[in-house]
Amino acid sequence: MTQTDTSRRTIGLNFLEDGSAEIRLWAPYTSKVFLVTKNIVSPIQMEQEEFGYWFIQTDEIKPGDEYGFEIWNEKKKEKYTSNPSKLRRADPAALFFKNGIGEFSTAYNTNSFKWTDQNWKGLAQKEYIIYELHTGTFTTEGDFKAIETKLDYLLDLGITAIEIMPVAQFPGERNWGYDGVFPFAVQNSYGGPEALQHLVNACHNNGLAVILDVVYNHMGPEGNFFNDFGPYFTDKYHTPWGSAINFDDADADPVRHYFIENALMWFRDFHIDALRLDAVHAIKDLGAKHILAEIKKYTDQLSSSTGKSHQLFVELDLNDNRYINPLNKGGYGMDGQWVDEFHHALRVTAGQEKNGYYADFNGIEHLAKSYETAYVYDGQYSPHRRKTFGAEAKENGGEQFIVFSQNHDQVGNRMLGERTSTLLSFEMVKLLAGAVFCSPYLPLIFMGEEYGEENPFQFFISHTDKQLVEAVRKGRKAEFAAFHHSEDTPDPQSEATFNRSKLNWDSLNEHKHKLLLDYYKTLIQLRKSNTALNHLNRNQVKAKAITDQNCLILNRWHDKQKITCLLNFSGQQQQLSIPGLSNLEILLNSDSVQWGGANKEIPSVSDQGHITINPETILIFTSDNHNV
Repeated sequence: MTQTDTSRRTIGLNFLEDGSAEIRLWAPYTSKVFLVTKNIVSPIQMEQEEFGYWFIQTDEIKPGDEYGFEIWNEKKKEKYTSNPSKLRRADPAALFFKNGIGEFSTAYNTNSFKWTDQNWKGLAQKEYIIYELHTGTFTTEGDFKAIETKLDYLLDLGITAIEIMPVAQFPGERNWGYDGVFPFAVQNSYGGPEALQHLVNACHNNGLAVILDVVYNHMGPEGNFFNDFGPYFTDKYHTPWGSAINFDDADADPVRHYFIENALMWFRDFHIDALRLDAVHAIKDLGAKHILAEIKKYTDQLSSSTGKSHQLFVELDLNDNRYINPLNKGGYGMDGQWVDEFHHALRVTAGQEKNGYYADFNGIEHLAKSYETAYVYDGQYSPHRRKTFGAEAKENGGEQFIVFSQNHDQVGNRMLGERTSTLLSFEMVKLLAGAVFCSPYLPLIFMGEEYGEENPFQFFISHTDKQLVEAVRKGRKAEFAAFHHSEDTPDPQSEATFNRSKLNWDSLNEHKHKLLLDYYKTLIQLRKSNTALNHLNRNQVKAKAITDQNCLILNRWHDKQKITCLLNFSGQQQQLSIPGLSNLEILLNSDSVQWGGANKEIPSVSDQGHITINPETILIFTSDNHNV
């Protein structure tokens, strides 16, 4: 069995110091494997190793050469292959497809890039202020190089980390990234692997961490020929995307090794700081050691040898803190997770209709609970799921939870992809932002949110398989049939849908968008400069819902500082009574004329702590002489 070596890749094509290349392929259902390139006239036969691996070391292939494999399936198993006995296939662990997905991949030497980020050791987890972006729609150009031109903007905003939606090679040039087919390959239309290395290097030299979104729960359908090599998938389980990736069935060890190698590659060879693992609840693994725990084990080994910290964040829909508990306490060791329930409670509080999964949330009371407990459902009956759901997460720190008022899913999975700025009032947009940045969790912004981007973020693809395109179209129409006329559903294959989803940076020339951007900058600065906000001790948080007024009082404290946030989600002025409020200093009033509001004066507080707060407003107060 091929052993994991944290210092170098042991699968795919790797160049050695002498310029030769070694190539290792897992193909247990083949009788012969040949290396083929566009430069070599005759295929070169590879040597068979144990456990279905094939190996060759050669000096006949150089960086930039296109190569693939000729696999002979004379001992093929019909369950896994249905093609002729000789097939031409690209490398499943290829790093690059300069001409897009096909039967030839492109040789790339990850060691050829000259890094200058030697002084970068990573970011403390509690310091993450995350900006999620999609490479293709973040800029007009839609590539990694163009992202670099926006780094000064992101630094000025106060961002400490960018999160890049998946870049694994997908068909065509337009995709969210979750239909990636080659997990090791960097999308050619974004600039390929060298351009990604250049971007990460630039980020580190500017003090920005980089989170990369990866997908280990499925692979995209078009160009997916993995079963021609071996049992990468299993019929033992089924997922929304078909057969599950084989993490615990027969011949699972090399599949597990494949994904462990993938995670290590991003950290080691691309200097990525953290991975965000998509929908880990769809990873099926009942083995004695969960694949996530094994990825964590090797990530820690790598960090120990390099001195650079790396995080593993997960998208999780289970409210099960086993995923984020440490390995030595029986957990899977993930460093943190997205908390959709905070988002759901926040949006219902702001007026979101209670349909679909929103039906589980009552608004302000659940929002108050999420401030204190992260999970809203931590052992209660869930009407939407029709079962008791969730577990408590009392021992998990605030830095283990990532919260947001919008993200790519919550925007893009609406039929029309409308952003919050077009669905809610300007005042409510500011209130939602304040609610996120005052939380005891890691905040995330979805690209353009900070200035009120009004272009939608819609679902788009660029498949070449006509039947697949039609299936996706029908699926989208069926999904929203109960809400809109089907003819209104944007065509995901249309380039116009993709172009509509690009950010409109020209809107920053407009007064309203400038105001909102400055407001976000102020919120982020308050978060960084006030100890009661940037210390994420969940034992120093108290949230109280005032249900009949749709208001919330949030108190956070650290050392001698206390922060009090008053949030009015109602459409009317509300009078609140807060003992001791008159002794506090106001830090922010979202309804101030400074932020485009109506309040020209600082809200007055009576000696008894009575205060009138305007509709859809957040007030933030502080005291530096608080006695806990």
